[in-house]
Amino acid sequence: MQRLLVLFDLDNTLVDRRGTLAAWAAEFTARHGLEDEEQAYVLGMVVERAYPSTFDAIRTRYRLPVSTAELWRAYCTDIAALVSCAAEVLDGLDELRAAGWRVGVATNGAVDIQRAKLRATGISERVDGVFVSEEADARKPQTRHFALAASRCGTVLGDGGWMVGDNPVNDIGGGRSAGLRTIWIGNDRSWPPDDPGPDHTVPHARAAIDLLLLHSADHARTTA
Repeated sequence: MQRLLVLFDLDNTLVDRRGTLAAWAAEFTARHGLEDEEQAYVLGMVVERAYPSTFDAIRTRYRLPVSTAELWRAYCTDIAALVSCAAEVLDGLDELRAAGWRVGVATNGAVDIQRAKLRATGISERVDGVFVSEEADARKPQTRHFALAASRCGTVLGDGGWMVGDNPVNDIGGGRSAGLRTIWIGNDRSWPPDDPGPDHTVPHARAAIDLLLLHSADHARTTA
């Protein structure tokens, strides 16, 4: 039987990036002797996406006596120490693979930080493949991003599959354009009224995993 493919977004899907960044910003400002009100600026600099160039700007603003490279390495180390993936989600990734799914991670961002998070949380040990946009300058919602992620999992988009993520444009719109069915992680938000909706909306990643497990069980019965 053909193995079904599911690609998961990483940030605010498998892991809580927002909460992790807030904790990091508090630690960063305290470590460098910055005023408490600077937390908002520092957090704002990394909230969308962080790269070494981000820390060049932070270093210049605060005249920090360390190199940009040192700041970036410390950021990757600190985030990896703070980030976590819920045990039920890690178990769910194992359950999906045991049920015959090809499981991958499709994420935008810098390779250093994304790979550090995947290793630290144990996600990297529980998936068939990972693609990070910086590896080939292919960002979601580009179809090429999803194609490369599918390839890392040993399959192709033409075989179909699913995309699970929290971003309406990058994950859901991009996944749909790539020919994938979609599950939106709502995180207590309402779907944008003018956008075509996902195939399913769930509150968190474990609910998405449970839905996929039900789908594969139904698929197995109908193709038996």
